[in-house]
Amino acid sequence: MCVFCKCKDSKPSLDTFVANYKDSILIVKNVPCEECEQCGAKYYSDEVMQKLEHITNEAKKQMQELTVTDYSRVA
Repeated sequence: MCVFCKCKDSKPSLDTFVANYKDSILIVKNVPCEECEQCGAKYYSDEVMQKLEHITNEAKKQMQELTVTDYSRVA
């Protein structure tokens, strides 16, 4: 159920995740999510959140001012 509009219906979708770290920005494209069919709110599963955390931690090690990566291409 959507926490914003209380709609019970969602559909599989893709999102772009953006994180700020110090003076840098990380953009992760094509992140799988569930999207509320009524308001468009996006929700990540626990598994996806764990992978995003891993991607973010790896990006911090080699961070540039802007880092863009594709979720589906990261092991």
